[in-house]
Parts: sequence; structure tokens; C-alpha cells
Amino acid sequence: MKEILKTKNLSKFFYGLKALDRVNINVEKDKLTLIIGPNGSGKTTLINVISGFYKADEGQILFNGMDITNKPPHEINWHGIVRTFQVPQPLKKLTVLENLLIAEQNPGERILNSLLKKWVKKEEEIVEKAYNYLEFLGLDHLWDSEAYKLSGGQLKLLEIGRALMANAKLIVMDEPIAGVNPVLANNILDRITELKKQGITFLIVEHRLDIILKYVDHVYVMANGKVIAEGGAEEILNNKEVIEVYLGATDEAVKCGV
Repeated sequence: MKEILKTKNLSKFFYGLKALDRVNINVEKDKLTLIIGPNGSGKTTLINVISGFYKADEGQILFNGMDITNKPPHEINWHGIVRTFQVPQPLKKLTVLENLLIAEQNPGERILNSLLKKWVKKEEEIVEKAYNYLEFLGLDHLWDSEAYKLSGGQLKLLEIGRALMANAKLIVMDEPIAGVNPVLANNILDRITELKKQGITFLIVEHRLDIILKYVDHVYVMANGKVIAEGGAEEILNNKEVIEVYLGATDEAVKCGV
């Protein structure tokens, strides 16, 4: 399988302390790659550097073979890496549909296209695209509800929809099922599984291992800013270093996602 994202010896310092220490990961196209580790291990710092919210102090980030190291977030987004956050950040007074519509790059807003009236057809296509995504995510019945009325899990689905409208090739997610009930958490992950089949790649940070591990293709484990292990879910569950360093002592802790 072809890799879509690669980091080479990526390092990040905060006040002289290494939050990332020569981190190397490879994210395969059309796969779900999971990053786990204890609090303070560098997981969120890593995805913040990849998505341009923090600048790397050392190392390199390659996306589809192109060097995107330290490019600003809007450029990285334009290239197809879209970030979602642990706390969803929609425009809460806009409707669900409107939140998707504003995520689309709309050429109808350009002066020439407006004069030629091409924007009318384009607007119709964008609305249809957005509604199709809402149907796929199970949010179509809420299309005219203001975003602030949605539950936490529904907001996570809305974030995915916004990423899809932005034509994401790689969606980077920070704890997409945190605080979500197990039924809806599995629904979110089922949607992600379907999107992989459609050519979308996922890089996810998540603590709820009891739910997410059965969905992942590859796992990286971080501690103290370093990658200490990688492999399939079963391999990680049976890795003694992971149990000792990340989870703290017992196999039961692994199963519970502590």
C-alpha cells in the first residue's frame, strides 16, 4: 500500500523540553492509523505539528511525497489534510446544512463566475453534495437545526461532514469518540470505515481502546515524546513495553482502555 503521510525525525521543543523526540510515522493510504499513549506523551503535539498549528523544530513532514513541513494550516488544508478537534468547533448559530456549505471552496463567489452566472449551477451542486453527506452521516433529519442543538456525538459527525466538504484526503482527528455513548461511538467508527473504502485516510488520536481497536489498521504508541511501539491491534495489546510504559501494569488495563 502507498503511504500518504510520512514524518522523518520530527521534533518539537517547548521551553527547552522535547515534546516530540525524532518521531517517525508512516500513514498508509485508505487506512485508519491510530496514535495512543498516556497524557503528555506527545500525541496531540504530533497532530498539531502535522496540521500546521505548531511549527516543527527539527525533521520533516511529507504528504503525498511533497514537503509540507511548517506550512501554515490553511495551506495544509488546501492540500487535503483536514483536522478535527476533541471539542468540535462548528459555527453553532448556523444550521447543520449551512455548516457544511461554508466548508466548501466555492468558485461561484469569484467575480467572473458570478458575471457568467455559473454560480447558480455550482451552488445547487454544493447543496446536493452537502445533503448527500448528511444522509451518509445520519444527520439529514437535522439539516435545518442550529448546530448548538446537536449532541456531542452528532457534532463529531458534523465535523466529519465539514472535512468531507473540504475535499479531505487525510482526516486527522483528536479523540473523535471522547464523551460519546458506545452506540454512537461505533456508528461514528462505522462511517469512518465506509469512508476508507471511498479513498479517505484517517490519522486518529483516541483513548477509548475498548471501542476503537477493532477498527484500526495500524497503531503507534507514544511515551515521553517518542514512538515506543507500532503494529497491529493484537500485537500492541500483547506488547509488554506498551503495558508497562503506557498502560501501567496489567492486560486488564489494556482491555479497559485506561
